[in-house]
Amino acid sequence: MYKIWSTFTILILSFAQVSMANETCSRTATINYQKVLVDGGSGKRGEGLRFYLEKDAESKKLLDKYQENDQPTFWRASTSTLGSLMLITGLVQNSNSSSQTQSNQLIYGGSILIALSYLVSKTLKINNEKLLSESVKEYNKRNTPRIYFSPYKDNNGGSTLEFGIQQEF
Repeated sequence: MYKIWSTFTILILSFAQVSMANETCSRTATINYQKVLVDGGSGKRGEGLRFYLEKDAESKKLLDKYQENDQPTFWRASTSTLGSLMLITGLVQNSNSSSQTQSNQLIYGGSILIALSYLVSKTLKINNEKLLSESVKEYNKRNTPRIYFSPYKDNNGGSTLEFGIQQEF
């Protein structure tokens, strides 16, 4: 029962990651009544706006900080990997009674670690998107043409609802 639930959870999480990949590639901003890709082909998010944002020192500084915070970190990769290894180890272990408790602990511990890593990463991403939004606001205060962009819009133009935890250290 536990192994079936764990396998189902892994499949759901992997499909969720695939569906979120589409949002990064299709973000656009409107500048002079033209659509501009926000996330260019260089692999850096927000790079499509650099041409405009670098005209203003404050906007450029915020864009650079946004891109720096968007880089993968060792902590994010290691916690997800460790959780996955714990989960797989728990699923692969033999099912005799003495190792069943240890197997369940690995499965639950790995699932919790993966979920915690996902929530922390999602929260950091949401907070980081505020930097890009602030960068565009700073540019629009002092420069033309105006950039019309919201990092919180979905592909249909409607706003999305996301929950996150915000904590300053």
